Amino acid sequence: LFYLPVNYYSMTNSSPTSVPGYFQVYINQVTEKNLAEAFRNQSNVIKDFLPAITEERSMFAYAEGKWTIKEIIQHLIDGERIFCYRALRFARYDETPLPGFEENDYAPKSFANKRSIDSLLDEFDMVRNCTMAMFRSFDESVYANSGLSNNHMLSVRAIAHIIVGHELHHMKVIRERYL
Repeated sequence: LFYLPVNYYSMTNSSPTSVPGYFQVYINQVTEKNLAEAFRNQSNVIKDFLPAITEERSMFAYAEGKWTIKEIIQHLIDGERIFCYRALRFARYDETPLPGFEENDYAPKSFANKRSIDSLLDEFDMVRNCTMAMFRSFDESVYANSGLSNNHMLSVRAIAHIIVGHELHHMKVIRERYL
């Protein structure tokens, strides 16, 4: 569990101009004023909304060439791990530029559709718990640290926004196009 006071890590200091435009879409979806509250609210979504998706429904893709719900969940897992790695590197003052990743290359090689929805949800929950533990472990001073990722500067605080907003984005897509 993510036990931090509601006002502990402010998420309001991440400037919209400090991230590439394609990440701004995610950041704009985060309404909470602090990291602890944002992650706590998302944990409830993971535990309450996603388990209601049946095994049969999890194999649905709303159009040819679109991901199944299982592939979306695996994408969220993969993306969160990659963003956490970036945040850890930047929090530790590592100045080595980091490469990007091509999400559309990852999905077909994830074999998500061969897994049960329950196994994916268990992994997602474990990854999220690790994410929260990592961000909780950071000193508040490192949230302003930044580094080069995929040729763009990102701060640790912006990455936290991106993780939360990325999931919000995909949950909205699942609700609107898959259910």
